[in-house]
Amino acid sequence: MTRISRLLMAATAIGLSGAALPAQAAPAGAVKNIVLVHGAFADGSGWKAVADILKKDGYKVSIVQPPETSLDDDVAATNRVLDGLDGPAALVGHSYGGIIITEAGNNTHVKSLVYIAAFQPDAGESLGSLAAKTPPASTSIKSTTDGFLYIDPASFHADFCADLPAAEASFMARSQVFLSTKAAGAAVTSPAWKTKPSYALVATQDREINPDLERFMYQRSHSDTIEVKASHVAFISQPRAVAALIEKAATK
Repeated sequence: MTRISRLLMAATAIGLSGAALPAQAAPAGAVKNIVLVHGAFADGSGWKAVADILKKDGYKVSIVQPPETSLDDDVAATNRVLDGLDGPAALVGHSYGGIIITEAGNNTHVKSLVYIAAFQPDAGESLGSLAAKTPPASTSIKSTTDGFLYIDPASFHADFCADLPAAEASFMARSQVFLSTKAAGAAVTSPAWKTKPSYALVATQDREINPDLERFMYQRSHSDTIEVKASHVAFISQPRAVAALIEKAATK
C-alpha cells in the first residue's frame, strides 16, 4: 500500500467518525425535551428553523398544532404532547401560544416556560383584555361571520411579518390559521409562570403585540428577558436568537 493510499484511508476513517457525532450535545443535566407552540394566524411549520437548530444541538423537539377553536381545546392539545414525553420539558409559546403555555405549563412535565413575542397573562386576563389595555400598531384583524379572527391578507406582510420575504409572507397570509373569538376572549385561571421559571423575548418591531405590553408582562413576571429587532414572527426571522434563549431555559 502506498503512502498516499494510507493517507486517503485515514482521512476517510476520520471523516466517517466525525459524521457520526452530534454537532453539539446538550449540556449534562439540561432538559432534553423542547415543546413548541405556535400562535394565531401561523402554524407549526414556522418553527422549522428553530427546531433544526435545537435538534442539531441534541434536543428532542415536539411541535404542538393547537386547533385554535378554544383555549380549552388548545391546552388539551398541548397536554396531549406533554403527556407523551419521556422526561421534563421546556415549553415555548409564540403570540397567542403564550396564553396556551401559561395554562398548560402547569403540566408536571414542564420545568420552564419561554415566551417569544407572546402574551403572558395573569389570572383573569385574556388575549382580548391585554390587547385592549395596550393596543398594537396593527388594525388589520378582521372577523368572519361565524366568530373567527384573521389578518387581512393585504396587510399581512406589513403587520405580521415585515422582516420576511414578500413571497413567504404571501403564502403565510393564504395559509393562516384563524383564531376563534372564543379563544381570544378566554381568561387564564392558573398562570404557570408564578411557580415555574420563565424566559421571554421582546420583538421590538412587533405590530401585532405592542412591544411595551410585552415589556410590561415580562417585567411583571420577572422573566429572564432579551430584546431582538424583529417583527412579530421573531421565531421565523431570528431563529438563532430564539433557539439560544430556549437552550438557556433548558439548562437553568
